[in-house]
Amino acid sequence: MTSEVKLSTDPTDPTEPDTKRSPFLEALGERVRNLRSRKGMTRRAVAVAADVSERHLANLEYGTGNVSVLVLLQVAHALQCSLAELLGDMTTTSPEWLLIRDLLSKRSEADLRRARLQLSDMFGEGGNAQERKSRIALVGLRGAGKTALGQRLADDLGFPFIELSREIEQFAGCQISEIHNLYGANAYRRYERRALEEAIQIYPEVVIATPGGLVSDSANFNVLLSHCTTVWLQADAADHMGRVAAQGDMRPMAASREAMEDLKRILEGRSAFYSKADMAINTSGRTEDQAFEALRSSVRQHLSLAT
Repeated sequence: MTSEVKLSTDPTDPTEPDTKRSPFLEALGERVRNLRSRKGMTRRAVAVAADVSERHLANLEYGTGNVSVLVLLQVAHALQCSLAELLGDMTTTSPEWLLIRDLLSKRSEADLRRARLQLSDMFGEGGNAQERKSRIALVGLRGAGKTALGQRLADDLGFPFIELSREIEQFAGCQISEIHNLYGANAYRRYERRALEEAIQIYPEVVIATPGGLVSDSANFNVLLSHCTTVWLQADAADHMGRVAAQGDMRPMAASREAMEDLKRILEGRSAFYSKADMAINTSGRTEDQAFEALRSSVRQHLSLAT
């Protein structure tokens, strides 16, 4: 039986303009939507995992549902995050956290990036600079061209090519979908971390095509940023959808309007993380050859090789 969310008023259409919303509940709903997008989960999937109705979850996301703490705990569990993250206050656990938060709160993105890199070096999390330069990791949503362009780039550079999803499957002994179905998202992230760390350990020179959702796990993404030169293969949502369909996978075309909105939401939620890559190549409006030449030129320039 699904848990009922306690509403402060009768359920209303969250799209109604005259619906009165609490600023706190609106902010909470926005965090839930953003976390859901980062995880690449539909509202229905979160509702099932959290054992709440999809309608109640929609009310929560639009700031009209005054939910109980127990339901918030269920939603946080479904999104694989802490309740503190859901409530937007992770940095109140110690005086040092509070002092660090205050120190960093008004810094620019560029300053925060420099601070992150310095902290990585301070705590021994940064990789060898030369090896990092020669490990090229491609990030982006499915349909960005990571496999096709990555293989061509590896051939051009004379580097090995790794598709991290295949390495994860080898570690688990089953397909990605089965990992999620049998063991859950947390187990998948452990396999992802193991495959990534092994690739970094074995290959000082390599081109890696990463899974689109790797950026949704900050620990794994930190490892990637610290040990690889990252390239974001950008594309607009329509191109992502069209390319996946062209590969013979028609699942995204079911309920096309809803699927496109979900895809746009995922892209929006992950773009801020993809943008932390060292380089970005926009593949929209380009043929595969044109996109490859742009990627090849940027990477060769980065490696100080003739183009």
